[in-house]
Amino acid sequence: MAHLRFNALDIVSKRTTDRIEAPSNKISDYFAQDVFTLDQMKATLAPDVFKKVSSAIDKGKKIDMETADQIASAVKAWAITKGVTHYTHWFQPLTGSTAEKHDSFFNAQKGIEVFAGSMLVQQEPDASSFPNGGLRTTFEARGYTAWDPSSPMFIFGRTLCIPTIFVAYTGEALDHKAPLLKAVEAVDQAATKVVQLFDRNVNRVNASLGCEQEYFVVDKALFNARPDLLMSGRTLFGHNPARGQQLDDHYFGSIPSRIYNYMKDFEIECLKLGIPISTRHNEVAPSQFEAAPLFEDINVATDHNSLMMDVMRRVAARHDLEVLFHEKPFAGLNGSGKHNNWSLITNTGVNLFQPSNSARENLLFLVFLVNTIKAVAENGDLLRASIASASNDHRLGANEAPPAVMSVFIGSQLTAVLDELEEKGNIKIDKGDNMYMKLGIDKIPQIILDNTDRNRTSPFAFTGNKFEFRAVGSDQNVAQPMSILNLIMAEQLNEFHKEVKAEMQKGTDKKIAIVNILRKYIKDSKKVRFEGDGYSADWEKEAEKRGLPNVKNTPRALESFVSEKSKKLFAKHNVMTPEELEARNEIYLENYIMKIQIESRLMGDIALNQIIPTAVKYQNTLAQNAKNLSALKLDNSEILKNIELISGYTKDLRSMVHEMIEKRKELNQIDDTTLRAAKYCDEVKETYFDKIRYAADKLELYVDDELWPLPKYRELLFLR
Repeated sequence: MAHLRFNALDIVSKRTTDRIEAPSNKISDYFAQDVFTLDQMKATLAPDVFKKVSSAIDKGKKIDMETADQIASAVKAWAITKGVTHYTHWFQPLTGSTAEKHDSFFNAQKGIEVFAGSMLVQQEPDASSFPNGGLRTTFEARGYTAWDPSSPMFIFGRTLCIPTIFVAYTGEALDHKAPLLKAVEAVDQAATKVVQLFDRNVNRVNASLGCEQEYFVVDKALFNARPDLLMSGRTLFGHNPARGQQLDDHYFGSIPSRIYNYMKDFEIECLKLGIPISTRHNEVAPSQFEAAPLFEDINVATDHNSLMMDVMRRVAARHDLEVLFHEKPFAGLNGSGKHNNWSLITNTGVNLFQPSNSARENLLFLVFLVNTIKAVAENGDLLRASIASASNDHRLGANEAPPAVMSVFIGSQLTAVLDELEEKGNIKIDKGDNMYMKLGIDKIPQIILDNTDRNRTSPFAFTGNKFEFRAVGSDQNVAQPMSILNLIMAEQLNEFHKEVKAEMQKGTDKKIAIVNILRKYIKDSKKVRFEGDGYSADWEKEAEKRGLPNVKNTPRALESFVSEKSKKLFAKHNVMTPEELEARNEIYLENYIMKIQIESRLMGDIALNQIIPTAVKYQNTLAQNAKNLSALKLDNSEILKNIELISGYTKDLRSMVHEMIEKRKELNQIDDTTLRAAKYCDEVKETYFDKIRYAADKLELYVDDELWPLPKYRELLFLR
């Protein structure tokens, strides 16, 4: 059985790497060369058509079919010159990955390449074959993908990819993009109203996003010799190596040459696709790395992150590598997140989370800072639900990830500013900036971009000119957490604007009204602000005292997703209907159950088919050795101790696996998805996984290395 492992090790030892060369020494020479950019449109479309496209992108206006025909003709001509033969509507269903169906430009009946506006604007994939949570039955198959002009078309391979939303025949969203677009529109409208209290020239606020993508890389041969990695994306067994990350020598260390060439290769492909990837480095754990692009419009950034993950997977195959996006592929080591750096920027170029040199402008900064904190304080449970998954549960609250408690870090300097603002009494307006002086707001201009230390234990941290949502999982589509974050911010800003207007109608000066409401919000949301060690057990106790939820598993976290409060909130802003929320909840619970089922089955298969037979074989060898020593009247006590240990762990392993199998059969009889998911969590995962792993990992420690069938952690993590 161990031959697969040793064959893989032999293959790894003979690997070579080819130097990767970029098309040009200047990235600007090939950046976005495979994207139908605005510049491409401007060069190929009539001026009036280009104006309509620009308006659709900037203002969300609908494109008529005549215009769509002209765009389709232009993009087809451009794509064909680049060797493209097919097109696809590229969308993001609720599977966790992207989807595509390729159609040829070539029309055999006409004998020419054809691409009409109707083909650009809409396609019809089978809506019952994708996760739909009961919105579609098997015989109700019709669904539509509809072009999203705000995200540029691109060429991947020999195919023109058209970013689209995906909806059912009856109109319900069946993807991640549609709710995101609605949430972004909601926060735009709400934020613009608030900004106009300060600057009437602002008519739009754009949500911006930058995603830090963490990932692991292992050799393809070693990956294929690990059934658990192959089927579940994480190692279900594996004794910790003598050396892991305790020396802190991997983080920001020299990038191994083979990985460097892989990074360079996928970066070139990303840059051709217009993904502004700018950062690469070693992460904390062995074989863990990070890639990060520059900030973009949130819709484009979301599409680009999904596309980048796809590119990374495909390019890894060229290098005989496997990229792992699972949040916790290796026990005892840092997991992987996807830190979402989020900000709001006006159409005049002002970052609303950027302190300035003006006290008046910093009142606007304080408005958005305090309202963001208030939004998290009021909706922490919904934020927790937004990042809930079976894989992220392994990471949240571990020794390298933010806990399941949603808290906000703003740093000591801003904490002092908010505390002082809260404590001030009613202020009478004087001429000039005296009000700002009395409130302590004048102190804010002293703040520089990196005004405070960073808190890597915080799930939601202010980092100078943006908020960093650190709890998002590395394998997750960021549209879900970003939809919810923008939604709760829209709700909070609308409430703020309403309260300010109400105070002004009473005759209160606008500035005083704003400050008084901020003071109230600071007090109301103080419970969610935390500056200390989010990993500590003390914080969990403190969070409980403050009344902050600490929901550690997905089935319980998802409950807030379908609460009456959430349903009203989503419906109020036209982001999702109650039916759509219920459907997604059903999908996420089913996905959780299936992932735990898969891992449970893998544990049983590997334990019964590989680990236990190996242990028994070695135990028999030891028994023969003990018998031989006894015949020679030599001491065999150490061998007998090892036999006893191996026998005990083997017995425990076999017994627990069979118990787990029976428990799984029992739970599969439960019809209620919510109850079944909770029981899979409590009675399968929590009851058996760690115990089974403990016994198996102990056997790895005692069984002869030459017999052990699975590549070990030291091989997976350190052989590249």
